[in-house]
Amino acid sequence: MELYTLLSVFVLVVCIIISTLLYYFQYQKHKDGTLNLPPGKMGLPWLGESLDFLTAMRNGGKPEIFIFSRLAKYYGSEQLNGVFKTRLFGNNVVAMAGTTTNKLIFANENKLVTMWWPPFINKAFPSSNKKLSINEDFAKKKVRQMEIIPNFLRKTEWLKRYVPLMDDCTRRHIAAGAWGPSDRIEAYTVAKHYTFNVACRVFMNIEAQDDPDTVASLFDPFNVLLTGILSFPIDLPGTKFNRAIKASKKIREKIGNIIKKRRMDMAEGKAAPTQDILSHILESSIDPTYLNDFDLASMILGLLTAGQDTSSNIITFIFKYLAECPLVYEAVYKEQMEIARAKEEGELLNWEDIQKMKYSWCVACEVLRLAPAVQATYRVAITDFMHNGFLIPKGWKIYWSTHSTHRSPECFPEPEKFDPTRFEGQGPEPYSFVPFGGGPRMCPGKEYARLTILTFMHNIVTRFKWETLLPDEKIIISPIPRPEHNLPLRVFSH
Repeated sequence: MELYTLLSVFVLVVCIIISTLLYYFQYQKHKDGTLNLPPGKMGLPWLGESLDFLTAMRNGGKPEIFIFSRLAKYYGSEQLNGVFKTRLFGNNVVAMAGTTTNKLIFANENKLVTMWWPPFINKAFPSSNKKLSINEDFAKKKVRQMEIIPNFLRKTEWLKRYVPLMDDCTRRHIAAGAWGPSDRIEAYTVAKHYTFNVACRVFMNIEAQDDPDTVASLFDPFNVLLTGILSFPIDLPGTKFNRAIKASKKIREKIGNIIKKRRMDMAEGKAAPTQDILSHILESSIDPTYLNDFDLASMILGLLTAGQDTSSNIITFIFKYLAECPLVYEAVYKEQMEIARAKEEGELLNWEDIQKMKYSWCVACEVLRLAPAVQATYRVAITDFMHNGFLIPKGWKIYWSTHSTHRSPECFPEPEKFDPTRFEGQGPEPYSFVPFGGGPRMCPGKEYARLTILTFMHNIVTRFKWETLLPDEKIIISPIPRPEHNLPLRVFSH
């Protein structure tokens, strides 16, 4: 173990030295006064302003402070569409936010910019082809190119199947005692279990109540992965990041075994091609050169990550804001009870019921505005281009902060106020509300998330009321926003 630790430290030191040299040469390359780079400071070699960035996320869960404070410093005011340069985790970065930026990103995907993730993310979601990493946009080149997942999650005929299935999962979740009258329930914990159970059922046809051991064996390491994957990327024994990498490997091995069994069941006619996303992918007869079992396991892990953590975050904050805003709760309750009274005893929700939940979805959108699971994302410039009068050099990374736009008074008056009516009628101005992205990279799971959230809202609101036990609970980001103590609630039956 000591030898392994020494080797890890040596590799880390070498990486820092190399990064420092690259930093020096890259910075000198663009230091020419004739280049009109955005204002900003690059900070320390490799680290840059990473510590300030992480501090803004941890202290009160307000990453927009990192953006707004620098815009005010470099422009004299918080000009939302201003840009500035910085350095984060060894990368030259241009930070952007605002409607102009959103429009730029959506209109120029794969023209001026393309998707990018920090290299250490590849350790959690690896590809069998070492030359085909996430940074080279595996999803775009192979999976999205074949339109397997996007089409599956966007087709109305597939989405309609999910509604009664999700409703049944929710009812069974409540009947199992996960949610009900209690002096203390942790909303975040309950939401995580619920959304993970639904994702397992939809993606792999694993039902928590029927196969609790399999779900539990995936859930525990899954939480280790989520907690550590966006921690400080030091892959040494005992670090959060190292534990996340190990958890990822463990989950992918279990999913790999599920894939092998599913192939056998489908060959023997024991599994229907339409029963879940996994069967649909296998039925599509994808060339294994593009997507073998190793890559498929990584893909399913990515789907579980996107389908579970983002929805659980939104549901948690729906609990929070409905408890704090009784008039909003009553409006949601009225809408959901009208739907419930029109159903026969025991009848499950259907697609048409979901379409009636208009105000409830306005509530969810306002939660997405104030507490989005994805605070920002990354792009990389694939060519030199100008934005707002400044040069964005080829190869520089772009930190695209959608959350800063959502929190800006330029786009949303009284931005700290919880007001679902912002989304009634025509809704916000174009390019101001973009929690699911836009353009060719619009999140394919948007409708899946909507179904998961609204189905849960219906079942909980029509049965229960609740109050927060810690009204001023701190919000932290690790790596998504969550209440520091998991939002403890006291729950009552109607």
